[in-house]
Amino acid sequence: MTQISQTYIAPSDAAHESFTDAAEAVARLEALYTQAVDFLTEQFNAVMSGHPPAARVRAWYPEIRFTTTSFAKTDSRLSFGHVAQPGTYVTTITRPDLFRNYLVQQLTLLIQNHGVPVQIGPSETPIPVHFAVANRPGVVIPQEGVLDFPLRDVFDVPDLSTTNDDIVNGMLTEYADGSRPLAPFTAQRVDYSLARLSHYTATDPAHFQNHVLFTNYQFYVDEFEAYARKVLGDPASGYTAFVATGNQTLTTPDGVLTHPTKMPQMPTYHLKRADGQGITLVNIGVGPSNAKTATDHIAVLRPHAWLMVGHCAGLRNSQSLGDFCLAHAYLREDHVLDDDLPVWVPIPALAEIQIALEDAVEAVTQLEGYELKRIMRTGTVATIDNRNWELRDQSGPVQRLSQSRAIALDMESATIAANGFRFRVPYGTLLCVSDKPLHGELKLPGMASDFYRTQVARHLLIGVHAMELIREMPVERIHSRKLRSFEETAFL
Repeated sequence: MTQISQTYIAPSDAAHESFTDAAEAVARLEALYTQAVDFLTEQFNAVMSGHPPAARVRAWYPEIRFTTTSFAKTDSRLSFGHVAQPGTYVTTITRPDLFRNYLVQQLTLLIQNHGVPVQIGPSETPIPVHFAVANRPGVVIPQEGVLDFPLRDVFDVPDLSTTNDDIVNGMLTEYADGSRPLAPFTAQRVDYSLARLSHYTATDPAHFQNHVLFTNYQFYVDEFEAYARKVLGDPASGYTAFVATGNQTLTTPDGVLTHPTKMPQMPTYHLKRADGQGITLVNIGVGPSNAKTATDHIAVLRPHAWLMVGHCAGLRNSQSLGDFCLAHAYLREDHVLDDDLPVWVPIPALAEIQIALEDAVEAVTQLEGYELKRIMRTGTVATIDNRNWELRDQSGPVQRLSQSRAIALDMESATIAANGFRFRVPYGTLLCVSDKPLHGELKLPGMASDFYRTQVARHLLIGVHAMELIREMPVERIHSRKLRSFEETAFL
């Protein structure tokens, strides 16, 4: 077995540089990151060719470091783009090419609000080789045991002990050296999620748009594709492409998509705009675990909003199949987020999202005011983790549902809303009643009425239109202080 020295070889040293121009700072981040991953890829390819190095190989994520010594109050009308007190703030960065617009926006605000430069240079956090080569075509990390030496003897590998949500959960407000977090996620946490997104959705994270719809029913995917083809035929729509599973891309209404022989766990589709302000639809399937998984990873992309548009059980006798339920509160019995966000934390309805959803329902259905009450109810949505809850003694669950004033029950909405609250991503829920188990209308073949089928077809269009309304809102309005805690990172 080859013995590897505990010293290491690395790219040439790079000093930290000061920048007062955000675009130049991001360009420096890109240069440092490219140098690091090129070096690791070159060394990895050499190892795979049978030339293991005599020493460990290491390269570092670039970092942003920002220091202010003034207590001067900044313009706090924005909920982000500034720090609350003097100190040094730092974050590691990955894929600056993917996050270029976001980074320029955040750094521009930081520099303007505090009048001091940012420092760009290498961090002390090594880049795991798995993440460094993830976007290089044809490069595959071998399984443990294939090589005649452990890969971790030569390269840094992902370290889950440092890949966590301590910053967004409020558990980490200061590092060991006294500096504070500048952004909600570290580079390793982001890289981990980018890899998971590629795996679960079978699309490149670069295709994700800033407005994300979640659903639990394949029918919505068909409607989304139909809508995409329609707007791709309209140059005034602003949409430029539709990306389907396997990164298949349409740029014209009549393009051909092939159905994959093996679908990913969470099929995902992207209706793109050149500025990234399009709409992504994720079919997360059924259950709070899937809902948490999807939102855990999409959160690192810092979307402007995400909405749940799926099916639910109607809990009121006055409801009909196909009625809409607009959540203004959530009863959390999903349990998957209990360790990260205690159930006593309220998950409030967000006025901007609620108004956009109601306006979208009115626009698509052509009903308004009192007439809108015929097909839409506003109230509490309960989310549970037991799909067959009806088979147990109903006295306890039904009493709790009644006490909570719940109008609908599903397995995803409260999880998505709670993770939106936790990750500071604006959230909302509009569900469509597909069954009424408390009133003898179970989800069985042949139960759906013509009205129900019509409403389901409209439902996706309502979600899309709501996102288009949200897109027109100023960023400071949609990202308000309602989702910010006492001590927040400067970056959104």
